[in-house]
Amino acid sequence: MKPTEKKFAWRARQWAWLRYILGRNGLPEHQWGRIVMRQRTRALIRELGPQRLNTLEISGNDWVSGGFQSYQEAWYPEYDICANPLEKKFDLVIAEQVFEHVLWPLRGIRNVHSMLADGGHFLITLPFLVKIHGHPIDCSRWTELGLKHLLAEGGFSLDSIRTEAWGNRACARAMMKRWTPYVPFLHSLKNEPDFPVHVWALARKDLKAAPPSGR
Repeated sequence: MKPTEKKFAWRARQWAWLRYILGRNGLPEHQWGRIVMRQRTRALIRELGPQRLNTLEISGNDWVSGGFQSYQEAWYPEYDICANPLEKKFDLVIAEQVFEHVLWPLRGIRNVHSMLADGGHFLITLPFLVKIHGHPIDCSRWTELGLKHLLAEGGFSLDSIRTEAWGNRACARAMMKRWTPYVPFLHSLKNEPDFPVHVWALARKDLKAAPPSGR
């Protein structure tokens, strides 16, 4: 094969791969802005030992293969997290990219808190520097500090809330235009704290104080 033919073949393979990556744009886990968030939230849940957790996911099914002891989904509009809690108690409640769409987020946080067993956890992820996306409505954005205090107002103690965020200015610019698929040789995963694209938190419901023992 001549050098020019080799060069053409290499470029053709490169563009074919790029078209393949871009063709996955509809899958949220491949969005540039969610790569680090997905890695970190999976690591947080692995630390909890998912095989022991009875889990509820609100308006999503991204965690259906999470290896939980039990797994249940509750979808809007059949279930509205802002209206009332479910009667069942859970070890873990997950709301991934949900609370930016609700009108009454504090009500929703309080309902999640009431559905958790003592010592249970709530994993919440949210966009920040992302364009408005009405599915069906888009209402709110929170920084790490804002999210931490929203969770505290909803019943979690400040000391039990762990927040993280990721983003950079290039990704923020891209996400203001379209859901940009991640292409490793084009997109940096460097974090610039002043440009968070996504924010997430893991909050733990406090254990009830044991009653004093009689003597």
